[in-house]
Amino acid sequence: MAMKAKDVRLLTADQLEGELVNLKKEQFNLRFQRATGQLENTARVRQVRRDIARIQTIAAQKSAADKR
Repeated sequence: MAMKAKDVRLLTADQLEGELVNLKKEQFNLRFQRATGQLENTARVRQVRRDIARIQTIAAQKSAADKR
């Protein structure tokens, strides 16, 4: 299930980092499954990629706000 931006904003910096690590691992596994022809849910690749981008964006916004 895709993460909503409002839910991601509620996470702390450590939680964001942990979620990002989990999504990167999942992305690697999905890429591996696609390469070996075992990937069943092809839409999940796109969903994970967008969740990673969403978390990175919000983390950058939070870090910029902390520097002010």
